[in-house]
Amino acid sequence: MKAAEVRAMSVDQLNDELAKLKKEQFNLRFQGATGQLEKTSRVQQVRRDIARIKTIARQKAAEAKA
Repeated sequence: MKAAEVRAMSVDQLNDELAKLKKEQFNLRFQGATGQLEKTSRVQQVRRDIARIKTIARQKAAEAKA
């Protein structure tokens, strides 16, 4: 997911996407623990997407207060 795509989302969309990614992260961790994880690179990709969404959501919240 690109930063430009995330910036175009509304706050509600960001929260929905964050919840979806957290659920995916949980499932990936569970697959890794049971030895069923096929794409190990997806774990890092999801972590970065979560961080990107949180950062942009925080920026949007700061702009709303200012």
